[in-house]
Formats: sequence, C-alpha cells, structure tokens
Amino acid sequence: MVQIIEYAAVVSAAIYAVGLSARHGMDAVGTLALAVIVSFGGGTLRDLLLDRHPLFWIARERYVVVVAAIVTVGVLAPRPVARLEGWLRIPDALGLGTFAITGVVIARQEGAGPLVSALLGVVTGTFGGVMGEVICNRVPSLFKPSTPLYASCAFFGAWCFLIPVQLGADPRAVQPFAVAAIVVLRLIAVRRQWRLKPVGDSVEPTAEEDLAPVDVHPRRAAARRRRRSKGTARRR
Repeated sequence: MVQIIEYAAVVSAAIYAVGLSARHGMDAVGTLALAVIVSFGGGTLRDLLLDRHPLFWIARERYVVVVAAIVTVGVLAPRPVARLEGWLRIPDALGLGTFAITGVVIARQEGAGPLVSALLGVVTGTFGGVMGEVICNRVPSLFKPSTPLYASCAFFGAWCFLIPVQLGADPRAVQPFAVAAIVVLRLIAVRRQWRLKPVGDSVEPTAEEDLAPVDVHPRRAAARRRRRSKGTARRR
C-alpha cells in the first residue's frame, strides 16, 4: 500500500512539473529536468544532508522510469496531461504525507533528534516543488500567504509520529496515523482555505504575473509593462 502511495506521489509531482514547464515554454529536455527535480528534489536534499548513499531515486530506478514516461506523454500529448492537474489534490496530499513521514523515519534511523527529524520530514515532502518554482523564476507558492497550509501540515504530522514514538509506541503502528493526519489536515486546509497571515504589509501578484515567465531583458520587460498598462486603461 505504501509503495502505491509513493508511486501516486511521484506521478502527481511529475504531472505538476509538466504543467509548470508548459506555462514557462520549456522544451522536452527542460520538462524532463524540471520533473526530476520536482519529484526527487526533497528526498535528494534530505539524503545529502544526512550523507546517505546512494540517493533514494538512484537506488530505486523505477521511479525515474515513471517520471520519464509521464514526461514523454506530456510532451507528445500535453492537453490530456494538463487536464489531470485539477484532479491531483488527493494524490498530492497523500504524497505530502507519505514523503514527509518517510523523511522523519529515515532521519531518526540516521540518528537525528526529534526537531531535526521533523524539519527533514518537511524538507522531504515539500522542497521538490520549491526547487522547481525557483528554477522557473517564481516565488515558491509554499512561501506565499495565498497558499493553503502545506508545510505546516507536514510539520504537524511529523510530531504526530514523533511524540508517540518518543513515548514508546511502535513506529510501524504509528506511521499510518501520522500520514493520515497530514492528508486530512491538508485536504481540510484546501477546502476551507486555511492560510498563514503574511508578515508585514505585502502585495500579492496577480495570477497572470505569477505564471508568466520572467523576462530578464530590461527593454522587453518595459515594453510588456507599457502594453499591460495600455490594456488596463482601455478596459477602464
């Protein structure tokens, strides 16, 4: 069952990466690179911080095959894959819970303390998406107050695992309940739009500005701003 959920998490991350790459006009190579980073980035960072070798996706090559297959389908038939993005809420929550608790378990096995184990669980579950959005020149949605609780769910679930284990409970018995706690909290947060408040005064970018590729050429960026302001003036 856990392996099925892990596969669902990898598939969910890869489909998200295909959609993200399409919005930023990437080619097939860029799409594959982004999908690998989003799918495996959090676990890779965890393994590097814990000095674990080989990295988990190198030891389990089948995950790479799954990602490559999804990218191939996404490049050849982008529309069907893009339609799947709206159905990824549950696999995404399952993936967050599974990867986060897996990260906590691995960190404990490597001798990390409870707090570090909880943080590495959050890193495992969330930082692949963070890396992908940074590569696309976007502020990661994980750090925006407009995003429903995500990393907080992983951190909460990590302690749902760690506290009973510290009190003497069997880790194998506690693990499913901790994963379920993350999944339920994440789904409720999305449904009820639970968010953290921003620090200080902040201005959220529009959806169009957030999804648009960033043009590093100053003249083209200025021309785009002028066209946008003219279009706004006409609508008024």
